[in-house]
Amino acid sequence: MLSSIPPKPIDQLTPSEAAAEIKSLSEELLFHNIQYFQKDSPLISDAQYDELAKRLRALEAHFPHLKTARSREMRVGAPVLSSGFSKVTHKFTMLSLDNVFSQEELQNFMTRIKRFLGDKNSSDLALYAEPKIDGLSVSLYYENGRLIHGATRGDGTTGENVTANIKTLSDIPTTIPFTTHPLNIRGEVYMTLQDFDALNTKQEKEGKKIFANPRNGAAGSLRQLDPSITAQRPLRFFAYSIVPTDAFLSTEAQLMEALKAWGFPTPFPCQLCETMQSAQSFYERLLADRANLGYDIDGVVYKVNALALQQQLGTVARSPRWATAYKFPAEQAQTTIEDIQVQVGRTGALTPVAYLKPVNVGGVVVKRATLHNADEIKRKDIRVGDRVLIQRAGDVIPQVLQVIPTEKRQPPFVFPQKCPICASPAITPEELAITYCTGSFHCTAQAQEKLKHFVSKKAFNIAGLGDKSLVFFWDKGWIRTPVDIFTLQEKSKHFHPRLEDEPGWGPLSMRKLFAAIHASQTIPLARFIYALGIPEIGEVLARDIAQFYESVQTWYEAMLAISQDLNGDAAKHLLTLNGIGEKILQSIAGFMEHPDNQELILSLMKRPTILTAEKPTNHHFLLPFRGKTFVFTGTLEGLSRADAEQKTRELGGKTSSSVSKNTSYVVCGENPGSKQDTAQRLNVPLLTQQEWEDLIKNCKRI
Repeated sequence: MLSSIPPKPIDQLTPSEAAAEIKSLSEELLFHNIQYFQKDSPLISDAQYDELAKRLRALEAHFPHLKTARSREMRVGAPVLSSGFSKVTHKFTMLSLDNVFSQEELQNFMTRIKRFLGDKNSSDLALYAEPKIDGLSVSLYYENGRLIHGATRGDGTTGENVTANIKTLSDIPTTIPFTTHPLNIRGEVYMTLQDFDALNTKQEKEGKKIFANPRNGAAGSLRQLDPSITAQRPLRFFAYSIVPTDAFLSTEAQLMEALKAWGFPTPFPCQLCETMQSAQSFYERLLADRANLGYDIDGVVYKVNALALQQQLGTVARSPRWATAYKFPAEQAQTTIEDIQVQVGRTGALTPVAYLKPVNVGGVVVKRATLHNADEIKRKDIRVGDRVLIQRAGDVIPQVLQVIPTEKRQPPFVFPQKCPICASPAITPEELAITYCTGSFHCTAQAQEKLKHFVSKKAFNIAGLGDKSLVFFWDKGWIRTPVDIFTLQEKSKHFHPRLEDEPGWGPLSMRKLFAAIHASQTIPLARFIYALGIPEIGEVLARDIAQFYESVQTWYEAMLAISQDLNGDAAKHLLTLNGIGEKILQSIAGFMEHPDNQELILSLMKRPTILTAEKPTNHHFLLPFRGKTFVFTGTLEGLSRADAEQKTRELGGKTSSSVSKNTSYVVCGENPGSKQDTAQRLNVPLLTQQEWEDLIKNCKRI
């Protein structure tokens, strides 16, 4: 995981420190390769991945005796999934390109080529330049002019057999002119930005998965087990390579013309660059025009134009010597902060958001950026009216990188001491950077978010009460607390105007809503506890607490006792439950001290039937975290640290409150503290919350 803290200079590392960092980087690159190539769900941007890979290459160059064949940089892609598509062994290994990030590095690439070839063969060296498409790499195998199979990159040696899906793409010919030997056509499956937007609009209307970006949309669509689904997706294909090259071809430019003649679309625009000046000019022109291409690119690919020289240059490790990718920097732009507003979430957390003068960043119009918390605003001295530099890297939420100095500025932004919605006092608990509204259900913003949580699938699961419906009932004054939901049908008889006369409502929709409410009135204790939205009590911990107390009455009495005495017997008893610590006790006490919350629970105990929890049974799980020790730091989104630690232990792992050289991973939420710094100093791998959750999703019950 990347950090704003620069790593220790390589020439200051000891061999043992370097070995530890190489191991850590190799594991991290493996993880991200699997996310990108195998799961089509990258967690970091290409620029961030490239930074990790660049650091690893530099370490191995400085400490060559530490480089091993198992290094992640010696492999391409990621292992093939063990289920789903059958495996295909590539006839010719699919290599991966090395990257450069500056004009100087591109010049060094050319210098190495000339040194390898010698002056005799490199006097008239030209490069063929083409855009680097951000799609899914595939290999098409043709024999006697007929398409035999298509496969994904996989690990470069073995890929997934997606032949049936490939044949649904109109851009890919099923036959090509007969050649004397089998051929592999290499290329990228992608989506245009327009097609991607249309697909996501369709998916949203149908209540289906929304894709994060065009590459994910293309990868997810091509890797459907049902080819008829792939056929309905707007997939396109660019071809850029023939392996091996036929005898009649002598240059990369001729190769691209042959592909066009055989019916393959090829990347555009392309250019033959005979000088370094023309190569750099092409890069700058494409960087400036990338938003107008209609599809995503993340750099320029340069290939030695002469195919004979390509053969002579050969490959090194995982990459060809004769080609490189000149990667674009993370997408940035300058704009103006027109306003800073503080939003209120379900738990009362106050989150500042910058409203920006709309600006196009890499083809996406950005209007807002998160400012995280009051400390972040103060540290960067962000003010309304400031000219700022923003960045959108991959799928990361736009962020304000820095303020661009100007002579005239407005006064510093003052973070509110009261909730901007309900004017209740705002508090910032010790050791936390987050400020909270104390208004609970008296705060409109909190109340609406709490209601949405209460009816959500993992809580009471009232399908007929979506966000719009809840806001509608709130505005009418008909639902203000969860209790109102269960009296809605009776009260609706006295509504004026009648509910069925309101726009969007009718007898059928009313019956469906009341049926859903009625069906929700028998609920397990675990889901009841989770539905209350007690800070720090997530789904997993709610289940464990329910099993600990079994009945709602026993649970309520214990919670009330804890709120009255944090050092009493009830508190000590709950502390014996795995995953419960002082922070959880304080959260429970804070929730139960509020008279409105006590009244809410007592009222709800009379309404739905709350089922007694069963004692846990012994489930057998794969334990992928066995032998691993995790440390959690910072604020996790929608999950308490105790819940995260409990889930880790369920999967065989250990948790600790401190970082040591024996720590396997440190999981970092928002505003991580000194534990992150300690982990970096000890070369302990860092994970984001999303990365940790993705590891959990891969666990299967046996």
